[in-house]
Amino acid sequence: MSVSATSAMPDARGHFGPYGGRFVPETLMHPLQQLEDEYFKAQADPQFQQELQYYLREFCGRPTPLYYAERLTRELGGAKIYLKREDLLHTGAHKINNAMGQILLARRMGKTRIIAETGAGQHGVATATVSAMFGLKCVIYMGEVDCARQALNVYRMKMLGAEIVSVTAGQKTLKEAVNEAMRDWVTNVRSTHYILGTAYGAHPYPVMVRNFQRIIGDEARRQILEKEQRLPDLLVACVGGGSNAIGLFYPFLEDASVKMLGVEAGGEGIKPEKHAARFQGGSLGVLQGTQSYILQDENGQIQSTHSVSAGLDYAAVGPEHAWLRDLQRVDYTYATDEQALQAFIRLARLEGIIPALESSHAVAAAMERAPSMGRDQLMIINLSGRGDKDVAQVATRVAL
Repeated sequence: MSVSATSAMPDARGHFGPYGGRFVPETLMHPLQQLEDEYFKAQADPQFQQELQYYLREFCGRPTPLYYAERLTRELGGAKIYLKREDLLHTGAHKINNAMGQILLARRMGKTRIIAETGAGQHGVATATVSAMFGLKCVIYMGEVDCARQALNVYRMKMLGAEIVSVTAGQKTLKEAVNEAMRDWVTNVRSTHYILGTAYGAHPYPVMVRNFQRIIGDEARRQILEKEQRLPDLLVACVGGGSNAIGLFYPFLEDASVKMLGVEAGGEGIKPEKHAARFQGGSLGVLQGTQSYILQDENGQIQSTHSVSAGLDYAAVGPEHAWLRDLQRVDYTYATDEQALQAFIRLARLEGIIPALESSHAVAAAMERAPSMGRDQLMIINLSGRGDKDVAQVATRVAL
């Protein structure tokens, strides 16, 4: 398939080549179809788009700056590095872009109750925030392990009026939180909308979340043309489910000169159950509503994952990323826990910016790539979130 055709995906049934689709219990087929119909109507409705743009601007704080990281650039001695500052959004991460779009959609559908899953807690905070803002009941599912390592975000969600359900099954992280959220949705589908937090899951979630997040790339494109009068040479973003990455990449897919790098969680190294780099150790399978690359054993059992960052600690990757990798349009690499922690401290010391541990994976990979690029070349790192939530955890790992 040509590069230009990639941005026309998915097809009408939600497939990105062999990936994507809708693999859910029968009871969810109708609500997903209803959601798809309403979403595409809303997408074409100028009034909905106008309302969304209003809240993104006035409440969330868009547009976010594209910041020239002068000291980081000088220190690395290669490409000129820009940071897309999603960390400056209200609630501290890119997650609010999607949460705002979906809450407006839920209101349009007459839903009175919101549920969500969360790993690092940023999507949970964003969902609790928009639910409070519009006066809707909100329940957030979060693995017990993640509740402990993201205690600050748990308290923030409670402050915003959300009920937090600590999930104690399995590995007690993001995968189990998604399972519980899906069970809730099956039971309460008439009153409830599930604000899924990443570009994953059954159709229409991957395309819908991508389109709510593409504002990142649309803005970055305008901003870099204004600052440098040309497009960047390389885009870098971390990839868990992959919403911040696809949000940055999507508007540039047809620009053949722009290379893209997605960075997964290498954990403690590419050994079974020690990482969450699906493209390093994964294979084709179905998990939680969609077909994609999944970390599974030879019997199709989902393997445990590990990452220092709760938001990347997930056994599957968004189907559009799997497709873009097959097309060799986007390259995918990984950063280990140790590399992410070093990048976390280095960005703080060089630029006065404390990044989320998720975003630190992208910063780590960028630090590796930049020195081998020319000084006339341009790199944009998506700084998808800020690191307040991670400071206590990093303090147990790094002696300052």
